[in-house]
Amino acid sequence: MTTTNTEKPDSTGKVPPKMPRSLPLLGNMLEFGKNPFSYMMELRKTLGEIGEFRMFHQKMVLMTGPEANEAFFRAPDAQLDQSQAYKIMTPIFGKGVVFDAPPHKKDQQLKMLMPVLRDKPMRGYAQVIVQEVEQMIAGWGDAGEIDLLEFMKELTIYTSSHCLLGDEFRYELNEEFAKIYHDLEKGVNPLAFVFPYLPLPVFRRRDRARARLQELVTGIIAKRAQKAEKSEDAFQLLIDAKYDDGSGLSAHEITGMLIGTIFAGHHTTAGTAAWTLLELARRPGYMVEVLNELDAHFGVDGEVTFQSLREIPILENVIKEVLRLHPPLIFLIRKVMQDFHFKDYTVKAGKYVCASPRVSHRIPDVFPDPEKFDPDRYSETRQEDAKPFSWIAFGGGKHKCSGNAFAMLQLKAIFSILLRRYTFELIDDKDTYQDDFTQMVVQPVSPCRVRYIKRTDLKSAADQSTNVVVHEHTQPTSPSFQIKIDRELCQGHATCMTEAPELFHVDDAGTVTVLQENPMLDLLVKARQAEKYCPTKAISVVSTELNHYEEKE
Repeated sequence: MTTTNTEKPDSTGKVPPKMPRSLPLLGNMLEFGKNPFSYMMELRKTLGEIGEFRMFHQKMVLMTGPEANEAFFRAPDAQLDQSQAYKIMTPIFGKGVVFDAPPHKKDQQLKMLMPVLRDKPMRGYAQVIVQEVEQMIAGWGDAGEIDLLEFMKELTIYTSSHCLLGDEFRYELNEEFAKIYHDLEKGVNPLAFVFPYLPLPVFRRRDRARARLQELVTGIIAKRAQKAEKSEDAFQLLIDAKYDDGSGLSAHEITGMLIGTIFAGHHTTAGTAAWTLLELARRPGYMVEVLNELDAHFGVDGEVTFQSLREIPILENVIKEVLRLHPPLIFLIRKVMQDFHFKDYTVKAGKYVCASPRVSHRIPDVFPDPEKFDPDRYSETRQEDAKPFSWIAFGGGKHKCSGNAFAMLQLKAIFSILLRRYTFELIDDKDTYQDDFTQMVVQPVSPCRVRYIKRTDLKSAADQSTNVVVHEHTQPTSPSFQIKIDRELCQGHATCMTEAPELFHVDDAGTVTVLQENPMLDLLVKARQAEKYCPTKAISVVSTELNHYEEKE
């Protein structure tokens, strides 16, 4: 068991074991730099669920597995500080913005961005994404070849900027913004964790891109101020936002937070989209299953909506399996501000601890036959990801990626169009498509060539009529079920309020209130929907009477 924050472990806790072959000055950096994933897999094999290595002068402690992940993600900021670990982002977001801001200011900035990723605006994004996909493939013709990764990078920057930033970035600045974003993204370099301001070309381009983007943002703010009608995008949200003291955001702060918004909605999605197609192209059997699901659900011209995208579980499980095997982030880092205790170990203040989705996702006791691509892991009968903090592609705890719901919506919307229009084949040998570990955001090695062929076999949607049986129940007078909210996980997305307004209310600050302490069973379905679709899995529906009720249903 991990120790809780209220426990006071023995000060003689063991020091985490260390990896051998640490070099003077460099530490384990040479081996780690060759392939971070292989090195961390070797660390777990050698040392177990916790072990220390060194990157130059920084002492890093890797923790893997569900228990270690839970201790990592649930630790308070005062003990494991995310901001101190991500100074790598300061040159990109800007000084005083998000990770570089004092805790009270950072919390306010993140709350300013939350409304654009909440459930209500999300419902309008599906149509925007569909429009972008249709435009991108309009000139493809019957067959051709593309670099899949480059295509997905371009597509997802358009979808993300259109949904989240507004028309100026999508239509007036699309090419320049794409280049700026590319240079900023390249600035997320492993070396920047230790030396973020070295005079390297990649960092110089990063800094020039940041300065140019602020110029563009300042100009758009001035133009928008002259318009009578306000936009409803994240950009306008930030222009209008106020701190608790009534002051507004500067152009510098708005620029950094816009970058943060796009990073949340794009920087992990392009690689995942590319890998989804690659894995399906490698496995025709799964490709057929996905195509059959999409054909039956949408037909030739079925409308792609927020709700319809919820009803394609085969594709969703494929994407989840892609994220298990190819999580975009190599590791997640926190700086130890106060001695951190896990089981019999103590990690001293001043060190860094990190979690690795890629390593944790390959633990056989959690995911049997872990190297096998097997989307059925997430079926109702198997649910291999059910154990808390076992599947952590988007992180976990209160710092779980706020863009995770948008990312899944974006991916499903892209493929609901792309796979109904074209089939895809690998051009090169399937084993040549590998992850590129030279980047902090892991994507397939480029070039990533595929061939597309226009579909002529699209099946019509099944004309099925469903007989809905309405069950009548006597309203129980005793408590029927209870709703529990994990406040540490909740981020205020307000999905629960949309699914079950009788049961949940989310205020402007993102605080969730459960409206009925003991709701009746006729609200159970809505409660289950809220539980299922909560992006951070902060809701649980529990009752001793529930199993009996559901068996009768």
